[in-house]
Amino acid sequence: MRISIFGMGYVGAVCAGCLANRGHSVVGVDISDVKVDLINAGRSPIVEPGLENLLRAGVESGRIRATTNTAEAIRDSDLSMICVGTPSKKNGDLDLHFVENVVREIGAVLAGKAERHTVVVRSTVLPGTVKELIVPLLEETSGKRAGRDFGLAVNPEFLREGTAIADYDSPPMTVIGEWDSRSGDELAEIYGELPAPILRRPVEVAEMVKYTCNVWHATKVTFANEIGNIAKGLGVDGRQVMDVICQDHKLNLSSYYLRPGYAFGGSCLPKDVRALDFRANQVHAEHPMISSLMRSNEVHVKRAFELVASFGERRVGMLGLSFKAKTDDLRESPLVELAEMLIGKGYELSIFDENVEYARVHGANREYINSKIPHISSLLKPSVDEVIERSDIVVVGLRDRKFEHVLNGGREGRKIVDLVGYMPHTSTEEMQGICW
Repeated sequence: MRISIFGMGYVGAVCAGCLANRGHSVVGVDISDVKVDLINAGRSPIVEPGLENLLRAGVESGRIRATTNTAEAIRDSDLSMICVGTPSKKNGDLDLHFVENVVREIGAVLAGKAERHTVVVRSTVLPGTVKELIVPLLEETSGKRAGRDFGLAVNPEFLREGTAIADYDSPPMTVIGEWDSRSGDELAEIYGELPAPILRRPVEVAEMVKYTCNVWHATKVTFANEIGNIAKGLGVDGRQVMDVICQDHKLNLSSYYLRPGYAFGGSCLPKDVRALDFRANQVHAEHPMISSLMRSNEVHVKRAFELVASFGERRVGMLGLSFKAKTDDLRESPLVELAEMLIGKGYELSIFDENVEYARVHGANREYINSKIPHISSLLKPSVDEVIERSDIVVVGLRDRKFEHVLNGGREGRKIVDLVGYMPHTSTEEMQGICW
């Protein structure tokens, strides 16, 4: 494929070398004469192991060249990758002027190009940037329509400095945010030989994935550092602790707890977070992230209440009360907290949870229910249908197959708050998901 790459910095230069190494014809574009001259001489403009060899081989084979001429690059390619920098402003927002400049230049050239051309955004941009900035600029400067007259996609990179070539050749995944399916097909063809799944998603998802990955990595570093800090204060080797933690691929290093949904609760997580927070304070080990976990959890419960309140109805049904499906454990259940909020604000509440109903009569939690939350247990109803019929708003709080049908119909005008992710779509006026 004939590809032009705008920006011969870290991402652009690596992509140029790797794409040419796989047989593609690459034109690198940069406003810097120095970078252009280096590329054309088979030299790397950055320090990255193995890159200069790839660039030299690409230049010698005629598959790589560089220019400062945008029109020439667009004319001689079928697909353009935008790889320019998106540095931070002083307020933390992104400085997109490099992206805007390149997009305007590309759009102006596309105005006079008869053949279809595809524009691929590899620069790291926040969700909404393509839809709200890049597409309007391209359409305005080209006089053409995205997805009809020219292709458009987002293709975030996951390259680490120092191992970028290996990361390109063996990525964990290839993410394609496609504005139109034809553009997605083109990128899928480029990356088809790589040993990784190709995930084709909406543009905004691809934009958000890149930030989520990087913030997740930052979170892991911060978490490990805080655990190490606390462990040292307690006379423990934090390296040994985290080595053991990383042996668990069922829960610790897995997708199990990485699904957006409702707050955590139960007999272990809240108690242990508070205890470690308390002990860390005793040994004067600063731990701002871990100390914020309970506060963040409380905000999520409040968010659920706000979703219910936003509908303006007063009769609320809750499907689920325990902290987790298939259990009767109500200790520190965030659904109990939500029920308390609703009762306190005067909502007419009815609840179905068959495990809690059983425990109220027979189970080990009977004493807890009768002594701690009798005002809530009295609101339990014997069937899902009874709760639904008594309610204008239904809160689906636990993942139970009995509750799936609630989202697929029922009385017109009944509102739904989904805390577990049964909704096949994002939020609407009638149906609100807590994180979608």
